[in-house]
Amino acid sequence: MENRLRVLRAERGWSQADLGEQIGVSRQAVNAIETGKHDPSLLLAFRIAQVFGARLEDIFDPKLSSSDGATS
Repeated sequence: MENRLRVLRAERGWSQADLGEQIGVSRQAVNAIETGKHDPSLLLAFRIAQVFGARLEDIFDPKLSSSDGATS
């Protein structure tokens, strides 16, 4: 899943640790979400959206890959 987390965080001047503290996860977890190595749970995604005052779809953009059964 693609996301705008890094951009939104940088716009506010927050470090990954700053954001992690606000949403209750480690800096490493924030990094994993930002780099697409980990998708957040629905609850965590809602927490992230709340911190940024945004809708889920403004932050996260699920993309289908060929392994998801999508056709081109």
